[in-house]
Amino acid sequence: MLHKIWRFIRQVSGDDAYERYLAHHAAAHPGEPSLSRPEFFRREQERKWNGVRRCC
Repeated sequence: MLHKIWRFIRQVSGDDAYERYLAHHAAAHPGEPSLSRPEFFRREQERKWNGVRRCC
């Protein structure tokens, strides 16, 4: 039970994003190299924060 709760917390917080990326990449893009953990998080930060538009 504790394992399920911990897995849920990691999913909600985004802590398991790299593991989910690897699973998706293996299923959708077999044979292509995947990003390293630092490269993945750098790209995610760029995707999240580049192009932020604010009114004020």
